[in-house]
Amino acid sequence: MARYLLRRLLQLIPVVIGITLITFLLLHLVPGDPARTLLGVRATPARVAALDREWGLDLPLPVQYVDYVGRLLQGNLGTSIFYEAPVGQLVASALPVTLGMLAMGTIFGIAMAVPLAVLAATHAGRPTDHVIRAVPLIGLGMPPFWVGFILLLVFALTLSLFPVGGWGDTLPQHLISLVLPALTIAAVMTPILVRSMRASLVEVLRSDFVTAARARGLSTWRVLFRHALRNTLIPAVSVLAVNLGYLLGGTVIIENVFGLPGVGNLLLSGIFERDFDVVQSVTLIYALLVVIINIAADLAYARLDPRVVLGQ
Repeated sequence: MARYLLRRLLQLIPVVIGITLITFLLLHLVPGDPARTLLGVRATPARVAALDREWGLDLPLPVQYVDYVGRLLQGNLGTSIFYEAPVGQLVASALPVTLGMLAMGTIFGIAMAVPLAVLAATHAGRPTDHVIRAVPLIGLGMPPFWVGFILLLVFALTLSLFPVGGWGDTLPQHLISLVLPALTIAAVMTPILVRSMRASLVEVLRSDFVTAARARGLSTWRVLFRHALRNTLIPAVSVLAVNLGYLLGGTVIIENVFGLPGVGNLLLSGIFERDFDVVQSVTLIYALLVVIINIAADLAYARLDPRVVLGQ
C-alpha cells in the first residue's frame, strides 16, 4: 500500500503541472483586465498600467507562469486582488464548508440509496422494483440548481424549517445550513447509486454462494447483509467516486443557490472579478480533490475485497 500511495502521489506531479499550465493560459487568453475590472469607472490608462506593474501582469506570460509556479512550490497561493487577502487564508476558511456539504450529501445519498436498492433487488421484476427504478430518474433528470430552488421553496420559505441561505455562526447553525444543500447533492447522487447497486445485488442474489448460504438455513436478511450486500459495494464505490468528482464542479452552483461561503462560491467570485490567483488556486484544489477521491476509492476496493491488488 505504501508503494502504491507513493506511485499515485508521484503521478500527481504531471497532473498538477498540466492543471496549472492550462488554467494559467485560459485565464490570460480570456479578454479582460483584472485592474480594469477592479477600478471600474475609475479606470484610466495610467491607473491600469500602475496596477498591472504592481501585480506583475505587465511581464511576459512565461515569466508570470514561472513566478506563479515558484510561489506554489513555496506553499504560497498568492494574494487575492479583490479580497486583498492571502488566497491560502480564503481557501482555508472556505474549504471546510464545501467538504462538509459533500460529506453530508454523501451520507444522505447512501442512506437513501442502500434501502431502495435492497428493496428493488429483493422484489426484482415486481411493481415495487419498477417504481423504485422509475421514480429516482425524475431526480436524475433535474439540474441541481433547480432541485435546490424547490427545496428552498418548500422547506425554507413555506415550512420555515431551514434557513433560506447563509452559514450561521455556531456549529449547530453550520450543520442546519448544510442540510438542504446536502439533500440537493443526494437527489442527484441517489438515482445513480440505486441503479448500480440494484443491478449488482440482483446478480449476486442469483449466484451459487448465496444459494448455498440459503441452503444452510441462514435467514434472508443475514444472507442479504452478511454475504450479498458486501459483494455489491465495489461497483457502488466506483459509481460513488465518479459522482463525487462530478459533483465537485456542481458545488459552484449549489453554494451560490444557498449562499454558502464555500470554495465554489469563492471560485465564482474570482471568475467574475478576474482574480487570477483565486481561480488558479481553487481550480488546482478541485483537481487534487478529484485525485484524492479516486485514490480513496482504490483503497476502499482493497479493503472490501482481499482479492484486489493495488496497482494491478
